Amino acid sequence: MSSEFDLIAKHFTRATPDAALGVGDDCALLLPSPGMQLAVSSDMLLEGRHFSPQDSPAGIGHKSLAVNLSDLAAMGATPRWATLSIALPEVNDAWLTAFSRGFFRMADLHGIELVGGDTTRGALTLSITVMGEVPPGQALRRDGAQAGDDIWVSGVLGSAAMALAYRQGRLFMEQIDAARVLPALYLPMPRVELGVALRGIAHSAIDISDGLLGDLGHILQRSKTGAVIEFAALPTLPAVQDYLQEAVARECILAGGDDYELCFTAPPAKRDCVLAAANDAGVSVTRIGHITAESGLTVIGADGHPLTIEHTGYDHFAA
Repeated sequence: MSSEFDLIAKHFTRATPDAALGVGDDCALLLPSPGMQLAVSSDMLLEGRHFSPQDSPAGIGHKSLAVNLSDLAAMGATPRWATLSIALPEVNDAWLTAFSRGFFRMADLHGIELVGGDTTRGALTLSITVMGEVPPGQALRRDGAQAGDDIWVSGVLGSAAMALAYRQGRLFMEQIDAARVLPALYLPMPRVELGVALRGIAHSAIDISDGLLGDLGHILQRSKTGAVIEFAALPTLPAVQDYLQEAVARECILAGGDDYELCFTAPPAKRDCVLAAANDAGVSVTRIGHITAESGLTVIGADGHPLTIEHTGYDHFAA
């Protein structure tokens, strides 16, 4: 049977040219670029809550790192290093080979090095810490929104939540439409390049992991502002449009988790800069509303009247 150190050596040890010392010692030794601030974020994924036992291990590897990189994207940070701690019910070489393939494919795409972590026996649990760099004073934060700012989102919203609702039997979709939204649930793409491009342009930013309204609400709370957004302006896949008469589908758009898109605010005078940054990053962006001086979050429906909102986002501790 493979030992803990055999497992690490076989599946998770690679060259780390940007670190003074990587996997294999008590600590990694890192060399941040001179004059840069470190941005650090951690996330945990549990089998049965964040992914299913039936999910592809390569997809789990991809998503486990992608959701962490999304936090760096929201801060405008350039990814550098990651650590991975993993609890396994048993050593399964085939599963680990596929998992590490998905993990390192995402790591290579964003130039991030795995420099340490831990393994133990237990219920399948993944805990990842990512580290990135950002010039001092240029990090995108939640507390910078200003009255009059445009509110923007990247990509499309609700696809991952609709895919989960379909998989759970809460939303009927034609198979051809379900096939179009399922990749968003299993293979999210963090908007790292867009986050970096928005430095010096956006006043505030957050990644949409727990739902648009809930995550935008964090910006409003930290910035002591309010917001008005237009439901008709929210970007969705064309395949989703036919389902928006369903309450569960509308809730997926407004409050569904797992989008991992960026929600950010910027002054109207910077609209051309926002569009240029998005074009450079190869990502679509959509203006969905504006920041107000008065507190509160209002969603205007297609009829011009405010919508009644029951749920604003995913709660990790809800029943």
